[in-house]
Amino acid sequence: MTTIHAAVIQAEIASDLATGLEQTADLARDARHAGAELVVFPETWLPGYPVWLDVCRDVALWNHAPVKAVFARLGANSVSVAGATGQALSRSAADIGITLVVGVSERLEEGPGRGTLYNALLTYGPDGTLLNHHRKLMPTYTERLVWGTGDVDGLRAVPTPGGRVGGLICWEHWMPLARQALHESGEDVHVAAWPTVTEMHQVASRHYAFEGRCFVLAAGSLMRADALPSELIAHPDRVAGPGDWVLRGGSAIIGPDGAYLAGPVYDAPCALHTELDLMRVREESMTLDVTGHYHRPECFEFSVQGRGRDSRASTARP
Repeated sequence: MTTIHAAVIQAEIASDLATGLEQTADLARDARHAGAELVVFPETWLPGYPVWLDVCRDVALWNHAPVKAVFARLGANSVSVAGATGQALSRSAADIGITLVVGVSERLEEGPGRGTLYNALLTYGPDGTLLNHHRKLMPTYTERLVWGTGDVDGLRAVPTPGGRVGGLICWEHWMPLARQALHESGEDVHVAAWPTVTEMHQVASRHYAFEGRCFVLAAGSLMRADALPSELIAHPDRVAGPGDWVLRGGSAIIGPDGAYLAGPVYDAPCALHTELDLMRVREESMTLDVTGHYHRPECFEFSVQGRGRDSRASTARP
């Protein structure tokens, strides 16, 4: 297949995981009815990005009861990839017949490490198979309060019916060696998962497309201040009122020359749809291929270390 119909979903996050799973299936089904074969959701779409880390007061206070309660709720609503919630995502992909890429906050149900959450990006094939399970290598700044460090097992592109699909999460797009690892794996389509795609995130997404000579699906969420945890107090200099957007979306689809094909769209729900002609990846590689004729392997050596995730965090199909 040289052409694939892709969709990026931008919507307000749900109040809890069960509602979020239903919303994910409904939005993905709508996208499929509109022709989409690849459907992408933002960073930690399930159960929603913890933007309270950046817009609320006192979140870093030691032994602070309100924050501990919010963290516990985040954990309870996080996705168990090998458990029932992962199975629900697998069924959605299979029932709808799409390649599904979705950002989640991940938890382990039992055993060592069950108190640690991970920022993960899951890729399911149209038969429901979990094709890739990437954990964010380094949680950014305040994110380190809620997520553990990831690994390189999912740092790759995987074959799908619509080409090779890979992805990075948020500030991983500023990790040069992580980008190179994805480039080396031969991406046709790259998922850039963000909480919200700010101006600098747009720059990073467009740069990735230009550097990797691939399509980039940049996905961001929507959230209003009145959806922030009730236990916490918003910074008055960051949130003026309950109707303010604290996550503004900004989703976009970008071609392998770095030009916009759709979006960006802010402050409104949308489903961005575009036909991706994968021959353009070949066309644009004429002038730049950072893993081939513009690589100079006789001058630079690159490798990825430490593949082989602990068996207690299995990436097998749920």
